[in-house]
Amino acid sequence: MERDDEQPHRWYSTNLVGVPAPVLASVAFHAHPQALHIAGTREAHPGLFALLARADSLNEAREMFDHYLGTAFGLRKPDAAELARLGPAEQRRWRSSWRKLLQGWGMDANGPAGAVLKGWVESRFGLVPRFHRAPLGRFPSPPWVRYLEEKAASRYHNNNIHQQLDLLYEFCQWALARFGIPGHSAPGARHITLWRGTLLSEEQRVGPGPLRRQGTLRLNNLVSFSLDATEAGCFGDTVFRTALPACKLLVFPGLLPGQVLQGEQEVLALGGDVEVEIVHV
Repeated sequence: MERDDEQPHRWYSTNLVGVPAPVLASVAFHAHPQALHIAGTREAHPGLFALLARADSLNEAREMFDHYLGTAFGLRKPDAAELARLGPAEQRRWRSSWRKLLQGWGMDANGPAGAVLKGWVESRFGLVPRFHRAPLGRFPSPPWVRYLEEKAASRYHNNNIHQQLDLLYEFCQWALARFGIPGHSAPGARHITLWRGTLLSEEQRVGPGPLRRQGTLRLNNLVSFSLDATEAGCFGDTVFRTALPACKLLVFPGLLPGQVLQGEQEVLALGGDVEVEIVHV
């Protein structure tokens, strides 16, 4: 029998969304979700959401979001005159941003950027990761030490990066309620059909016996899905389909301006226990 320190899915912490983490990770929540909000985020940035309320399209809203965060967190690239006034150290300063973090995830979900994102999920939703480069089982262990070092490293973990991600999550939830995902879900939909291609190396079967056609999988605390089954098949010999709660989405195609997780129709979402159906093996 596994000891408690070898079962990270049983480890939870407090969170900022008002739903206990064990409930948030459960199949009961998967079946009957409720809206989630990170405490204090919308209240701290009323100007952004007042501006978004005037948007007539998702394209207009995402430009507003990008401009607001660029101003609020100093993410706008200085022009030549501004650069000339800055010292050499300031010119070279790495300013962490939601965009760089998502680009890092797109290159390697188990790299430093992925560790920061998984750490943000821990902090805000109380969900502990199960995998980062290797299974995160017994604590302490070398995989846990590496994960903890990477999630706290200053390369990505500066410039109020958690607050930037808080706004990204709230913007995503606002956009889903207002516009939905064009061609895939109606505004305000509670569930969104998604696919995930996998080798089942990061997932764990919940219950006895092998996973065949249907069942429950225990996913990492943050995972990538796709809006397209064919695209999902590029990432593993097993493709499963699930109706994921909309409140678990962080990013979906078309939400953000520029080239951010645009390949493979990628959706970034919170994990936990989910009911799945295998559609291709």
